[in-house]
Amino acid sequence: MTGPVIEVRDLSFRYPDGTQALRGVNFELYPGETVALFGANGSGKTTFVLHLNGLLRGEGVVRVCGLAVNGVNLSLIRRKVGLVFQDSDEQLFMPTVLEDVAFGPLNRGLSREQAVDIAREALAETGMSESAARAPYHLSAGEKRRAALAGVLAMRPEILILDEPTTFLDPPGRRDLLHLLQRLSQSKIVVTHDTSFAASIATRAVFFHKGRLEGDGPVEQVIERFGWGPYAGAESPAS
Repeated sequence: MTGPVIEVRDLSFRYPDGTQALRGVNFELYPGETVALFGANGSGKTTFVLHLNGLLRGEGVVRVCGLAVNGVNLSLIRRKVGLVFQDSDEQLFMPTVLEDVAFGPLNRGLSREQAVDIAREALAETGMSESAARAPYHLSAGEKRRAALAGVLAMRPEILILDEPTTFLDPPGRRDLLHLLQRLSQSKIVVTHDTSFAASIATRAVFFHKGRLEGDGPVEQVIERFGWGPYAGAESPAS
C-alpha cells in the first residue's frame, strides 16, 4: 500500500458506565512506520488500540489496509492486526510454547503439520526455538513476551500493536525485545510510558490526554512538549 495501513477519523467511544474514553480521534499509520503512543493511565491509549482490530466499536471511521472495521471484515482485519497484550499470561495458555504458537494457525484451518511449521518459524524469528517444548509458566518475563509475540507473528499480520511491551522486563530482556522489534518489518504501534524505548524504536509519537489526541510529531519533540520524561541515552532506530 502507498496510503495509510490504518486510518482513523473522528473516533469517539463511551463505555457503558458513561465514561467518555475517546473524543474525536484522528490518526494515520503508514507502511513500515513505528509510532509510539504516550499518555497518562486512563487517557484512552488502550481503548484506542482495541478499536483497531474490532475488540471495541465506537463512533467514527476506522480503516485497516483500506478495509472498514465492521462485522463483514472483522475476521480478515484480525489477521492483519496482531495485538500483544501488556500481560503475556493473557495470551499463553497451552501446555507448551510450541502448541501455544501453533494455536492461531490451527484455528485458521491449517493442518497440524502446517501450523507446527509456521509456529517453528515464528519461534526462530523471536529467538525462542529452544523453548518450544517448555511450559509457558516456566518462562521468564522476557521469554513470555517473546513467546506471545511469536504467537502473533504466526498469524502473519501486517501490523503489530504492543501494549506496554517493556512491563516486567529487566534490562537484558528489554534490550532483546528492542532488537527483535527493530528487525521486524511490520508497521507498529507501541503503547508505552518508556520514553527511552520509544525513542529507540519509533520515529513518531502521539500523545493522548483525556480521550483526545493532543500531539503528533517526532518522538523527542512530543516528549519535550508534554514533559513526558527525559529524552536521553536512547539508541537510534537504525541501530
